[in-house]
Amino acid sequence: MEVVPEGSNESKDLKTLFSFYSSYLWNRVVGYFPSSGSNFLGKISNLCRQAARAGYRSRRKCLPLPLPSNSLDSSLVMTETSRVYEVLEDILEHIFLNLHNIQKNLQFWQSRAEGSNARKMYFMIFERGPRAFIDGTVQLIRESVAEGSSMQQLCHSASHHISERIAVLSCLRSALAMFLAQIYMEVDRFGEELVKDPENSLPSLLVTINGLFSNLEASIGHLHATRQSDSSVEGSNSSPLLFEMLPKVNQEGSQWTDCEVRDAINLIYQNLLKLDSYLSDLVAEHRKPRKITLHWIPYTCGAVGFSVCSMWVLRHSSLMGSSDIDRWIREARDSTVSFFNDHVEQPLLSIRDELFETFRKRHKGVMEPEEVQLTSNSLRRMLLTFAEQTKGQKFPENASDQEMLEIVMARYEKELMHPIQNLLNGELARALLIQVQKLKLDIETAMLELDQILKANEINFAILAALPAFFLSLVLLMLMRAWLKRDTRAEGRGRVARLQRRLLLVEVEKRILQYQTYVDQGQEKEAQCMFGLALYSLDRLYHAVERHAKATGEWQCLRQDIIDLGKPGLQTTYKLIVTSRMERIYDCLLPSLKRQ
Repeated sequence: MEVVPEGSNESKDLKTLFSFYSSYLWNRVVGYFPSSGSNFLGKISNLCRQAARAGYRSRRKCLPLPLPSNSLDSSLVMTETSRVYEVLEDILEHIFLNLHNIQKNLQFWQSRAEGSNARKMYFMIFERGPRAFIDGTVQLIRESVAEGSSMQQLCHSASHHISERIAVLSCLRSALAMFLAQIYMEVDRFGEELVKDPENSLPSLLVTINGLFSNLEASIGHLHATRQSDSSVEGSNSSPLLFEMLPKVNQEGSQWTDCEVRDAINLIYQNLLKLDSYLSDLVAEHRKPRKITLHWIPYTCGAVGFSVCSMWVLRHSSLMGSSDIDRWIREARDSTVSFFNDHVEQPLLSIRDELFETFRKRHKGVMEPEEVQLTSNSLRRMLLTFAEQTKGQKFPENASDQEMLEIVMARYEKELMHPIQNLLNGELARALLIQVQKLKLDIETAMLELDQILKANEINFAILAALPAFFLSLVLLMLMRAWLKRDTRAEGRGRVARLQRRLLLVEVEKRILQYQTYVDQGQEKEAQCMFGLALYSLDRLYHAVERHAKATGEWQCLRQDIIDLGKPGLQTTYKLIVTSRMERIYDCLLPSLKRQ
């Protein structure tokens, strides 16, 4: 094999790619300038769409290749084999993106096909733009006058319109799915050989890929011939898809030079660009109507209403010498300010002032502990003196108030036998005053405890005053959360996005079962097509769960499970066990109720 310095190889490689892409882009730009019979605006929009898709490709990673785990750690990282890895990843990436574009449009037409005849006729007249509305209305009137079966004709036309697009897009999807499955299986077959013996296996892999492009050209060429014969879609007579093929001399050799490998890789990139260009034009002819086309009647009504409102506003504005708008704005502002002051600001300030004024007064205390203690000491001295005079003996300092109070009550009961006499000459009045003092002490103690309770609940009153603002903030937070989670795509964070991810896993499981069914029945082409669709579903699941699984630390295990589901050599039973484990274990695939 020819030996070339590594630095010169890289520089020559960059120059080759730069020259190729520069010439390609220049030819594309020149082709979009207006000429006779060309649709300039359509080409410009097509170019913008392709540029956007190219920018998206530069940032997107697809489902990993079924390569050995040590392939990237080997000494082949800076050789031509590593470039082949990049080419294979680019092939998968292009196919996945084209499949996704086809699938979106196919799902739209399938949903329309499942609708009733009235829904199909409504679509043909009201959801294909103003021109289709006028043409459909005129045709409906003409046929109703001439034949009287206009509804049946319109229904038949709608069914044919939808079924033709479904047929073309389904054929494209099948062809791309088969091509994807064949590429994936060949990579899985050549994986170990590329690591162990790249010089012999690399040319074989490139020749195999060249043959797969030839098969894809034949599949799409059959569709092109069918469309030219019986298609009613405008622009269906475009040129057929023709790929560049390797020279037969290269296909026969067992060992290639570095230059031959680079030429084969550049040839693959040329074929990818041709495939993208052809599919972009073909899918654009059979794509679903744009959102503005589907809803052109509401948009038109809105535009007319906006124009009428604009004319009315202009009529009452200062530009026409009228001060109505200025006066209305001033009155609306004054009314808003007055409402806010009367029903929001003033009530809140009043509540705040009353609460804080009450708190400030309460900090001084309705009843202080010192006053209660003073009353308690006075009562004890009164009891002690009364008990000593009554019993005629000295009481100890630690005598309980209850014991002395019993002496007072006993004397009080005795004095009540002759109330008038004892009120003047006895101890009845003194006993009454002692009981009044005891009642005063009880009242002051209760007031002190009540004051402490009120002080302890000041924070509760403050929270109660803040409840309206709290509930308002909570409502705003819930609205913001609902707005942030409105994304219904599988990559989103809401409940609907979680459901979409689980449906993707169900789709993968169904296609694995269908693939095994076709294999058991010996239907090789159908099996390859179903395996390609299963890989497409795995790619969508891979991107849907990546961000969520990385956030929960599950990404390494979940990524390996997804890669295992795409390996052609694994048994279907093991794959079904993996899918069952994925929907039970990983947080990003759990149902919302179980997650809570």
